[in-house]
Amino acid sequence: MKRRELISLIEKKKSFLCVGLDSDINKIPSHLLSEEDPVFEFNKAIIDSTLPFCVAYKPNLAFYESRGIKGLVSLKKTMDYLAQFKAECFTIADAKRGDIGNTSEQYAKAFLDPKGDFNFDSMTIAPYMGEDSVKPFTIYEDKWVILLALTSNKGANDFQFIEDKEGNPLFEKVLTKSQEWGNKENLMFVCGATQASMFTRIRELAPESFLLVPGVGAQGGSLEEVSKYGMTKDCGLLVNSSRAIIFADKTKDFAKVAGKEAKKVQEEMAAYMNLYMK
Repeated sequence: MKRRELISLIEKKKSFLCVGLDSDINKIPSHLLSEEDPVFEFNKAIIDSTLPFCVAYKPNLAFYESRGIKGLVSLKKTMDYLAQFKAECFTIADAKRGDIGNTSEQYAKAFLDPKGDFNFDSMTIAPYMGEDSVKPFTIYEDKWVILLALTSNKGANDFQFIEDKEGNPLFEKVLTKSQEWGNKENLMFVCGATQASMFTRIRELAPESFLLVPGVGAQGGSLEEVSKYGMTKDCGLLVNSSRAIIFADKTKDFAKVAGKEAKKVQEEMAAYMNLYMK
């Protein structure tokens, strides 16, 4: 999906919501467990109920790969189902891959190749190994690299704030150096909502880049603060919510409840777009 198409989708739906499909088979409603593919049936129902209110879906690959072949089949069926809505949603492989040379080429082929089984629009990448671990993911036209920059977990403090001799923290180096490998048309950054106080600085360094923002909802990040300090004239944000939406209910009404929760977030986002998207 091209940048302009993503922006148009955000404007059309008045939403920058990304629904995380962290579809843990141990947490989905028990009545689905009798289905041939419980995870796919869960995902399908969640997609049907939330599609009017979100612009992206982000399957967390760990929840599929941990189930072996069955999990990958569920992922394949989910992506095949989403393919019919290609103009209505942006897809993110939350894989956090990062390796060098031909290994990265194979990771990119696995998840971004239009002729492959999954054909995601984008993929999360760990930048620790540098340029040659990221560039192979940029070869596919209209596909995006989403680079980990400033994450929302406690361990972010272990490395991401280490300063160089000039006093610049490592996450700032990631933001600036990586823009030599990609541009606003194919490079996004993961910036956690629990780090919202840093968004002003992030926007100084990456003023036009899209940011994928986890940490809103169950993790306690503030959507208002993220919008106030991170939004651009093109919106420039994809804010992810997983558990707070997909596991909001465990009864047979789970999909309906998920849709209502997504609608609440969308309505809040629409208000912030009116305020800050100028």
